Amino acid sequence: MSSNKPKDETAQKVPQSRFARLSRMGALATGIAGGMVAEGVRQLAKGNRPKVSQMLLTPANARRLADQLSRLRGAAMKVGQLLSMDAGDFIPAELADILARLRSNARSMPHSQLQEVLRSNWGDDWEQQFAFFNFKPIASASIGQVHEAFTRDGQRLAIKIQYPGVRESIDSDIDNVASLFKMSGVLPKELDLKPLLEQAKAQLHEEADYLREAESLKHYRSLLNDSQHFLMPEVYEQWCTKNILVMSHVQGVPVESLTGHSQALRDKVASLAFKLFFRELFEFRFMQTDPNFANFQFCTQTERLVLLDFGASRHLPVFLVEQYGCIADAALSGNRAGLDAAARAIGYYDNNTLARHRELVLDLIELACEPLCTKGEYDFGHSDLAQRIREKGMDLGMDRDFWHVPPVDALFLQRKVGGVFLLASRLKARVNIQAQLPEMFT
Repeated sequence: MSSNKPKDETAQKVPQSRFARLSRMGALATGIAGGMVAEGVRQLAKGNRPKVSQMLLTPANARRLADQLSRLRGAAMKVGQLLSMDAGDFIPAELADILARLRSNARSMPHSQLQEVLRSNWGDDWEQQFAFFNFKPIASASIGQVHEAFTRDGQRLAIKIQYPGVRESIDSDIDNVASLFKMSGVLPKELDLKPLLEQAKAQLHEEADYLREAESLKHYRSLLNDSQHFLMPEVYEQWCTKNILVMSHVQGVPVESLTGHSQALRDKVASLAFKLFFRELFEFRFMQTDPNFANFQFCTQTERLVLLDFGASRHLPVFLVEQYGCIADAALSGNRAGLDAAARAIGYYDNNTLARHRELVLDLIELACEPLCTKGEYDFGHSDLAQRIREKGMDLGMDRDFWHVPPVDALFLQRKVGGVFLLASRLKARVNIQAQLPEMFT
């Protein structure tokens, strides 16, 4: 078998043992503490009396945090990614921007560690099964990295290989990162993170099971077998394990690289993303909940949207889907009482919520539904909706009397629709959202 075994100067061994990962976390905490002391001294020398949060959230500390999480990979890095996408109203913009680098800045593992994973899953003679295997990854993420290979009969493959120790360290990683943020004062003491952390652990254990992801990919392909607008890889089950997922290689360009293409093409891509979201929610009740741009590509030859990475796929409860249908109906008809009933049923607030907080949540929902309620095309390229939502969210988030975490399914759904919105904004697309809705709303 021919192979490509280049020396990768950027590769770094993934810490596997609990002690090694805890040591990394301890070094991170020590480094951040040192940065806080230095910043405090600088501020006091200027005659200022800085708050703890101001000393903590310096650019140097934020870079230190992002760098160490990218070295740890696994759940520790995933928590940083989720914070950058989901906690924009609770952490400063500077920290959110630096954490956002984690979404595309994972380090690959060195060749020796990669070989250990391959041998433990496929045996010592694994290379005999392939005509070619590229040891340099074509993509790296928080949980694993992807390699190109060719079968002996010429089939091009994409092989996702999980970093060693990821599955075993999920619970401790999440607890350690959450403790770091909690102690720092970045997150409010009043916020009960325990339910959210437990759900995050469960979700990541599912994502770390590549056999489960293979089943999700096959299921998703079956749901979209009636559409010619989407392209997904096929699963090669004979080579799949809990740590390795083998798929056909699907050719496409990064979806965000389409910014220089025609308005019509950009509008088409964004329209497909919204149509898919509505089908996932109201028809399939099965959703790929990770809106990372890297999970979307575009095949320019066939003009089909390429869908990748189904580890974060989840079934949605019927009740939740029904209530989001009620929100869509109420928003389209301008029925604020209907919005209130659905929001309460979903769990955005309860009977103990103060009236002013309830009204702020409803204001946020109405803002989020602005593209849906627009007649004709909504111009995402010239919309300031994201800024208005952020400002309104800050009004709610800064009120310490209101710290309420919605159900985790609602959070995943919000994350997905937010990602589709960001994609349409990046493409400066114009989309008739109402035209993408299922027939039940038309």
